[in-house]
Amino acid sequence: MSKVEEYTDVVVVGAGHAGCEAALACARLGMNTVMFTVSVDSIALMPCNPNIGGSSKGHLVREVDALGGEMGKNIDKTFIQSKMLNSSKGPAVHSLRAQADKSDYSRSMRHVLEQTDHLQIKQMEVTELIVENRILTGVRTYSGAVYHCKAAILCTGTYLKARCIYGDVSMHTGPNGLQAANYLTDSLVKNGVKMYRFKTGTPARIAKKSIDFSKMEEQKGDETIVPFSFTTDPDSIQKEQVSCWLTYTNEQTHEIIRENLDRSPLFSGAIEGTGPRYCPSIEDKVVRFSDKPRHQVFIEPEGIHTDEMYIDGMSSSLPEDVQIRMYRSVPGLENAQIVQNAYAIEYDCIDARQLKLSLEFKTISGLFSAGQFNGSSGYEEAAAQGLIAGINAARKIQGKEPFLLDRSEAYIGVLIDDLVTKENLEPYRMMTSRAEYRLLLRQDNADIRLTKKGHEIGLIDDCRYQKLLRKEREIEQEIARVEKTYIGPRKEVQDFLESHGSIGLRSSATIAELIRRPELSYESLAEIDPGRPALSKEVTDQVNILIKYDGYLQRQMRQVGQFRKLERREIPESIDYDDVPSLRIEARQKLKLYQPSSIGQASRIAGVSPADISVLLVYLEKERQRKKHE
Repeated sequence: MSKVEEYTDVVVVGAGHAGCEAALACARLGMNTVMFTVSVDSIALMPCNPNIGGSSKGHLVREVDALGGEMGKNIDKTFIQSKMLNSSKGPAVHSLRAQADKSDYSRSMRHVLEQTDHLQIKQMEVTELIVENRILTGVRTYSGAVYHCKAAILCTGTYLKARCIYGDVSMHTGPNGLQAANYLTDSLVKNGVKMYRFKTGTPARIAKKSIDFSKMEEQKGDETIVPFSFTTDPDSIQKEQVSCWLTYTNEQTHEIIRENLDRSPLFSGAIEGTGPRYCPSIEDKVVRFSDKPRHQVFIEPEGIHTDEMYIDGMSSSLPEDVQIRMYRSVPGLENAQIVQNAYAIEYDCIDARQLKLSLEFKTISGLFSAGQFNGSSGYEEAAAQGLIAGINAARKIQGKEPFLLDRSEAYIGVLIDDLVTKENLEPYRMMTSRAEYRLLLRQDNADIRLTKKGHEIGLIDDCRYQKLLRKEREIEQEIARVEKTYIGPRKEVQDFLESHGSIGLRSSATIAELIRRPELSYESLAEIDPGRPALSKEVTDQVNILIKYDGYLQRQMRQVGQFRKLERREIPESIDYDDVPSLRIEARQKLKLYQPSSIGQASRIAGVSPADISVLLVYLEKERQRKKHE
């Protein structure tokens, strides 16, 4: 047994997307940080989809970047195709998605970590938490070495007691055959942490040379590439992109699956964990959507320097012989050569209701957690949690108040509030529909919403902050200009409006009034706006959105005002819910379990009714008046 004893500020357990952001945040805030991983080859690994972003997930990446995180910068350096999703819809649901060269992504992130001051990478399994009087004081590794620390962040991903399964093959490994972490769960349970068993899955990887792309629809990237990071110069990333391809399953595919459902561990009961509802396996799709004659299958490159192609939409845990027949029934994959079999993976994670909004455990001071360990899914959700956990671990050591984002400020706030407030019995996935204030929480304004906060925290430097202030001034000045600049009903103006399918003017109108017309925009009006200054696209996009959607945005701001009134009504930690008269039994039980920090948070707990909230408000006001007169 090792006699090594080391002292550090923060220990980060795991080097996936959550661990990377957590470790970087801590180190950049001056904390001496040790990041443990079962394999340095798993740093920022993409064991499933080789992409970053997508619907709502793109918002999270932009927010991570706006606060000073790394994911957006890293994908800008390593993408091979980029697309803005939902571009035909309103700006609230626009989401950037980029295919990554997965090897380059991992290599690039590892390089950033290695070059960061105050940060050490250590290949070793953490097996035990050292907790004294409900305070985390250190961790012990498999070798017996003890690392004393002031805070620890658990970012174990899908590695805790991981088991990879397809057919009757069961391997006790983590993703991609990497070593599982088999001991830490016991230490968590010993310290009173409630655990869940979740499941996710991944499809096969197929050799590119064995695919007939002539039977598929080519999916190209955008002509003009938009970066994820607000610090990336758009001109620097305009490059030739790699295509993806679209094909479909068919009735033959579905029949092969139906005939072999009894051999699927998902249906036979061999898999214990609960899988993600919004990212089902192909066998799950065939059973649940039996009326659909086909399902989309996207063929995506894993990178520039590999022949492997990812079969998006056909994750599975069926036996190997069934997988071969199933994939080869799909047009273009008739001669497919499988490089890696599809598999399901089971792993241990926690009931995140045990966490505060800061992502610190309620019952173990100094212990934080982030990512799939918290019951979420996705690289982007993990990175967002990792960043917040890292910031708050550092702030706890610095003696500062935790950094919290509420549901009206960021998708990150929605994500964390949902995790710690609601009972999630399956891996949680971020979606735009979960964000009540999505008109305000657009991916295009993440820097305006959050970069000031990142600067206050210490993760955004002065140069970037000053650039944001200049951008805000330019937006404000240009909105003021177009609101007071009038265009008369001149012939060239009338001809312009007619050519754009817009009604002619009877009298003068401001440029802002014209922008509000559905068929016109700030950009299109440049032709009849000679006084328009030269501004960056990111400024003109904001001007267009803020003017065109002004009425909707003002209405949502009023809704946010009401929301924040409830969020500001704090519930003291010392409250005894048994003393609150007229509170229903179920509400009393739920409030005791969750220990919400505010009335707003209490109102979102399942089983707590509006009537219960009214009772609680009356009680808190009476207590406030009583203490005032004592």
